[in-house]
Amino acid sequence: MPPLTRRSLLLALAPRPAKFRWAICSETFAGMPFPDACRAAARCGYAGIEVEPAHLGPDPVQLPPGARKAIRQVMAAAGLQFTGFHNALKAPAGLHLTSADAAQRARSWDYLRGIVDLAADLGPSPLIAFGSSRQRNALPGVAPADATQRLADGLTALAPHAHARGVTIALEPLAPHLCNIIHTLAEALAVVQPSQSPALQTMFDTHNAVAETIPHADAVRQFKTSIRHVHLNELDGRYPGAADYPFLPILQALRDIRYPGWVSVEVFDFKPDGETVARRALEHLRKLEASLP
Repeated sequence: MPPLTRRSLLLALAPRPAKFRWAICSETFAGMPFPDACRAAARCGYAGIEVEPAHLGPDPVQLPPGARKAIRQVMAAAGLQFTGFHNALKAPAGLHLTSADAAQRARSWDYLRGIVDLAADLGPSPLIAFGSSRQRNALPGVAPADATQRLADGLTALAPHAHARGVTIALEPLAPHLCNIIHTLAEALAVVQPSQSPALQTMFDTHNAVAETIPHADAVRQFKTSIRHVHLNELDGRYPGAADYPFLPILQALRDIRYPGWVSVEVFDFKPDGETVARRALEHLRKLEASLP
């Protein structure tokens, strides 16, 4: 038996790292009514569901209190926790946060405020994974720097309300082919940090991290204090395990920084079907998780 050293004793007594909290985006089950999507996510083994507001109706902000309560009950009945929203401004049409049209901007920011309230009504401490490429990118005639500043100003103005409602907005860097502003964690942090609001943070998405100049796992470690949400997907948008993205270093980095948030599967290719995709993704990720030290 090897001698018992102080280090080996500390390692033996140290608590085992907590398992990741796995969630999945609701549109994985596109075509299913929302209650069926929740039940499918639970059958596949997920603990949380990340909701696209458009999945709840064509104008989700207009959902009355009774409907909001019913949605909460649906998620709870399936044994799922509401993690928050993504694609926050997909519906209704006509919203844009950085447009040159001041009236359109005002209407869009007001709608996002309503999305914050809806998130707060659906569950405790929700997070908005704030990508919304089509509603934030610099339109023709608008300089990217101006669009970025408008986005920063709007988020700073919204932050006190989000904080009061217990909602975190995590600005998502997006791949350059999807959006022409904010492509890296450093750029996202530069937008949210000046507000010094705990309601404004960043997030990491494997599919959207192509512009990072350092290995993705290193980026996770470098920006660990601001990353509040994680999306996992293959670079081509398929489910984790369908191609060859190296997820193990990402999971190791998340374990190393003691990341406490949700790890959410977000895919864009649902073949052969949503439930199969969801199950295969989680099987792959849990196998990798089990191999971590």
